[in-house]
Amino acid sequence: MLASRVGVAATRSAAKPFMAQNLPKLALAARVPATQYRPIATVKQTPAEGNDILAKQRLNRPVSPHLGIYKMNQTWFGSSAWTRITGCTLSGVAYLYFGSYLVAPLFGWHLETASLAAAFAGMPMIVNGGIKFLLGFPFAMHFFNGVKHLVLDTGRGYAKSSLVRTETAAWGFGILGGLFLAFGL
Repeated sequence: MLASRVGVAATRSAAKPFMAQNLPKLALAARVPATQYRPIATVKQTPAEGNDILAKQRLNRPVSPHLGIYKMNQTWFGSSAWTRITGCTLSGVAYLYFGSYLVAPLFGWHLETASLAAAFAGMPMIVNGGIKFLLGFPFAMHFFNGVKHLVLDTGRGYAKSSLVRTETAAWGFGILGGLFLAFGL
């Protein structure tokens, strides 16, 4: 801030001779000032009063980026959001499983592969497939949305029709990929 003030002051002082040459003679005869003069007034305030003024100023500021400019049907839970949601889901499930796998011997839980395979074998096929789909869909959706974003990173596919088409394809391939991982169809 200080550097910009010094720069502006230097620019003004360097420009004064040139401005005086270019002003009309009438303005020079009337002694109209070429620079703007604004008196500065300061007021002593306590830190609490200063914080109150800042809080009131912040309430008048727009949300950045201003959410009113977006059409919710385009961006709300769009492809980018679902990539993040599925990535966090996959990470969360992995952390939960591996963390519980580490503490399982302390609590007497049996989370080894043979116990999990036996538990899944005893479930009805629809429950077994549903659990597999709940684990497979985020993986497939994250994968296909990631491929879509890699293509977008090349600069292709930013037309609205293309975005809608690729988002629909990502959803379709995500659901089909989840079904394939769950049921092997």
